[in-house]
Amino acid sequence: MPSILAVSGSPSPTSRTAAALDHASAWLASHGHKTTHLAVRDLPPADLLAGTRATLAVREAIAAVAQADGVIIATPIHKASYTGVLKAFLDLLPENALAGKVVLPVATGGTVGHLLAIDYALRPVLTALGADHVVPGRFLLDSDIVRGESGDAHLAPEADRRLTDTLERFSDALGLYGVRELAAVGR
Repeated sequence: MPSILAVSGSPSPTSRTAAALDHASAWLASHGHKTTHLAVRDLPPADLLAGTRATLAVREAIAAVAQADGVIIATPIHKASYTGVLKAFLDLLPENALAGKVVLPVATGGTVGHLLAIDYALRPVLTALGADHVVPGRFLLDSDIVRGESGDAHLAPEADRRLTDTLERFSDALGLYGVRELAAVGR
């Protein structure tokens, strides 16, 4: 099965975006995918701001992207765009870092007015990084991600259904892309 790197571009460890990404990772793992998680906020801030690739943490993060078959890029939307910490990380990636990968953008936000940020702000950057196939992304309203008394988060039923539909398309694309890649190299 394909390996998936789930990248959280949220600066907050308790964000709704992180909860949605955890939900997506769990669903993919339950369907046989190997998933790993990268929280960009855990990378050294000075390296992100200075564009430094020399530290071990940044090199490992870049290697994780390189080794993944599929990448989920998840971010809250602030002021009609993805977060600065995510932008700093994407700027560290080498040219064509997403070539040969299926990519799924996931965004969360306070209003549906942020819905188009996936296509107008995030998708062009993912394409510029060489993503061969960017699956239509999923936007989730913050109000659809509910925190329980114990601190755990759950998706509202309709949001869960929409995210599951998107994850099924992502999983299918990973399978189809893998078949095409194997055929192209004669395996």
